[in-house]
Amino acid sequence: MTGRIVLLVTSPRLPAGLLTAAAWDVVRAHPVLAAAESELTTAVRVSGAEVTVTDGPVVALLDAAATHGTAVWLAGPAGDEALARELGLRLAREPGLAELELMYGSWDPPGARLLDAVAVLDRLASPGGDPWKRAQTHASLAPFLLEECYEAYDAIAAGDLGALREELGDVLLQVVLHARLAEELPEDERWNVDDVAGGLVAKMIRRNPHVFAGAEVGSIEEITENWEQIKRAEKPRASVLDGVALSQPALALAAKILHRVERSGLAVPPPEPSAASDASARLGTELLGTVARARAAGLDAEAALRRATLDYAATVRAAEEDPVPPS
Repeated sequence: MTGRIVLLVTSPRLPAGLLTAAAWDVVRAHPVLAAAESELTTAVRVSGAEVTVTDGPVVALLDAAATHGTAVWLAGPAGDEALARELGLRLAREPGLAELELMYGSWDPPGARLLDAVAVLDRLASPGGDPWKRAQTHASLAPFLLEECYEAYDAIAAGDLGALREELGDVLLQVVLHARLAEELPEDERWNVDDVAGGLVAKMIRRNPHVFAGAEVGSIEEITENWEQIKRAEKPRASVLDGVALSQPALALAAKILHRVERSGLAVPPPEPSAASDASARLGTELLGTVARARAAGLDAEAALRRATLDYAATVRAAEEDPVPPS
């Protein structure tokens, strides 16, 4: 009778004892081998199974399968692909020795690699890690957060989804690093990445009752208005302009403030250029008026200026490559 070797692969990102019922059945019923002691070997032993640690896995597994019919290998955190390949080649040459079976005792849930990102940034920002990252503060990192967001925006504008994936990783790095630095704050101010994620989850559930609380789903406009009502209840504000990000580019800031004023119903028209006292102020009021006219026409002044500027930049590059000869 041909023996059976079960390669039991588990997620290193989950607690060692979280195995499927089928995985527990197989480790309790058959001899178990592993390359080294680990939390998983401890969990299997606590369940009543025996685990043998060996540095000659191929021979040991073949012997155990021949003797007991079935042998189980507890794969390491990386999955032990080299062992699986060696076993596969051996059994391909001698198929009568045993059958090879891959079993997943646990697997990564969606988002599990975020745990790796947290672990890596923790290592880098801890004693013995990266001196540069350990020297940073929320204030010193602020320009990098803006820069990474702009680079992600550029990838979206270019339609480059591969670049977008990479740039979003850089944005995520900033988020996780800020959260790690916050763990070093005084105890009464301290927070971490779980607090960030927990706050986000609670907010999304609270602001989407049509998804999580059985509220009737209306039009997108009704859903948006309900979102705004919930947000106003969460954060009572003294001004319609409270919460506007003042660090955003000036044209976008102007459009946002004009939008808030329009939505509130306040009759506060933009200032007239002639009322400005100097050239700089007149230019500012003229630009604000331009943004107001753009909004009235359904246009995005920030995007329009960006597009015109990039077109001009392309013209400059073309002139550099093929300069006009002097007359």
